[in-house]
Order: sequence, then C-alpha cells, then structure tokens
Amino acid sequence: MEKILVIEDEEPIRELIKLNLILAGYEVLEAKDGIEGLNMMKQQPVNLVLLDVMLPKMDGFELLPHITALEIPVILLTAMDALTDKVKGFNLGADDYITKPFESMELLARVKALLRRSEVKNKPQTEKMLSFHEITLLLDQHKVLKNDVEIELTFKEFELLRLLVENKNIVLSREKLLELVWDYEYEGNTRTVDIHIQRLRNKLETDRIKTVYKVGYRLED
Repeated sequence: MEKILVIEDEEPIRELIKLNLILAGYEVLEAKDGIEGLNMMKQQPVNLVLLDVMLPKMDGFELLPHITALEIPVILLTAMDALTDKVKGFNLGADDYITKPFESMELLARVKALLRRSEVKNKPQTEKMLSFHEITLLLDQHKVLKNDVEIELTFKEFELLRLLVENKNIVLSREKLLELVWDYEYEGNTRTVDIHIQRLRNKLETDRIKTVYKVGYRLED
C-alpha cells in the first residue's frame, strides 16, 4: 500500500483529501505545517507528498528542496493561479501541481499517474543506456551524464528527456508529451511541457531540442 503524506494547514481540506485517498486504497499521513511534514518524511518512508504552498512555519517553496533531496515525488496544492508561482514550483523540483479548488477525481488521477511513473525507478530497464551527442542516459541508475559529468534532473525532466531520445528526429506534440510523461489527457494547458523543455535546455546546455512551430518538439541527434 502506497503511503501519501498530505501537508495542508486547512483542516477541512486536509480531511477531505485524506478521506478520498483512503477510499482509493492509500495509506495517509497528515501534517499541518512545513516543519511537521519535514520531520515525518525523515522518520518514515513516503511514496508521494501532496504539498500546500501557503503553510505556517515553513512554506511549500521552502520545503520543496528538502523533499526533492529525499527523492520523493511532489504534487503542489496551490490557490495561486499565477504562472510565476507554477514556474517557481517546477524550478524547485515539483513534479505536478493542481490549483484549488479542485475535483477529487482529478486529484486522484494525478496521484495515480505520478505514482505509476515513479515505479519506473525500481524496475529494470530493457535498454540500459541511451545517448545523443555528448549526453548519456543511464536508465537503471536514473542518471544523465554530459561528457561524464552528472547533470541533476528531476524525475519528470528525466522521463521527458528519455522520451525525446527514444524518438530522436521525430516530432512529438505537446499533447502527446503531456499524455506519455504526465499520464493525463490534454485539457487545454500544455505550459507544463514548455516549462520542462526550457529547463532541460538550460541544464543540459544544448540546442538540439528543437521547437517545431505550433506542433511540439524534436530532438536532433
């Protein structure tokens, strides 16, 4: 049974999320502030964190680097709909976000999708290594090397890069990337893909991830 930690200071929202997760078959831990949540993660293994941004003692943005250092997938729960807040969350290592108010079914779908993707880390890969130009992906270790120097990527960034490398010189639409990497259907917002592509370009210092106007992206070998 996967264990999910809900870090949310508003008790009615926390209890509603907890109830839905339990009904879906998950074990649920609760924390009402950032410090409590961090201590719980250090004391026991957690499969996924649902993290509110506006928290007392230590807010979600402050807490995110601590969570990603523990290699735990994170979905941000935020009432802030500004693009800058979403970009900031992704830059700090969040895997996904959902804006309040949200439907329980949508939250459960995103939880299920992220947990399924995270399982890839523990499964043996048929292909041990992928590469393009001077960049190598070590699939079993979930690492990326550029000229033998490791490049730190988040789980989603790695999965996105792997998909691009596996389909070198093929144009992949934003909708298809959203479906394959994030496991949910296109609902009119592909900005998540654009943000992650830009982060990959910056981290890898590469110009080989090409934008195909009004279509999507292509990795050129």
